[in-house]
Amino acid sequence: MNAILWHKTVIEQFSLQVSAGLQGHAYLVGMHQGYGGLELSLTLGQIALCQQPTPSGPCGHCKACQLFLAGNHPDFYQVEADGNQIKVDQIRDLCQRLTSTAQQGGRRVAVIKNCERLNVAAANALLKTLEEPGKETLLLLQTDTPGRLMATISSRCQRLHFTLPVASEVQKWILEHVELKSDVTWCLPVMGGPIELLAALQSDRYTQLIQFRKDWIQSLSSGHLCANLTSIDQKQVSDALKVLYLVLRQKLIKQKSADALINVKITTFAAKVMATYHELNMMPNINFMAIFQSFILEYQSLTTS
Repeated sequence: MNAILWHKTVIEQFSLQVSAGLQGHAYLVGMHQGYGGLELSLTLGQIALCQQPTPSGPCGHCKACQLFLAGNHPDFYQVEADGNQIKVDQIRDLCQRLTSTAQQGGRRVAVIKNCERLNVAAANALLKTLEEPGKETLLLLQTDTPGRLMATISSRCQRLHFTLPVASEVQKWILEHVELKSDVTWCLPVMGGPIELLAALQSDRYTQLIQFRKDWIQSLSSGHLCANLTSIDQKQVSDALKVLYLVLRQKLIKQKSADALINVKITTFAAKVMATYHELNMMPNINFMAIFQSFILEYQSLTTS
């Protein structure tokens, strides 16, 4: 059963809805995977399929739960991006499957991971099912960035309300799993949440983030791209861009009394960096060195003009 503390209230509320037969047909789970958005979606899906749901979640023992936990429940479907996008054929196949009779005689449930990656054709294909869902059909749309989802999709889903832990609560939660010598919550926006941050601390990823921070500070100061930033691989580009965004935000905090116009320019520039990050997530091949170098030059022009 899901044991993530900040999921507890959502799970209990959803369990009550299911037990009372008051659940909707589509929910938007606007929780980043770093906070366990996918895990929460899967738990809600299990509750909907469970034959004996409890006030605190799925029973975990009935046939439906056993099939779900084994990964072979015939009435459960999960869709995720094929490459960088969720494509129309994936959604058409899902919608077709959701029209068939439930093999276990209960609900048919689908989880769409990172639904913000639906391309336009896929989103339009999903609309019909959202507007005219079949009987006993439940769609759970997980998204890391709800604001990037098409309005026509999000407006047809019920929202799940939850309270995310603050930085001090995250630090305390992480301390239950690993030893720490300093506050590591500075990079929560990079990780997306405590679950990914914990995984980073248990690997060499966190050390790499610290190095990115040093490299960007050096590069912005010197006006030249640090050698370390020219040797990263494609998979590290997203982390590097998000760390740059945090470095820029930190500069704004430290220089509140600086020239107001420059601060406005840096704020706009930081937003551009984050927009580039989102755009690159949808692109298969990029010349990230050229992008990094252009950012250094742009920053220099902003702060010296």
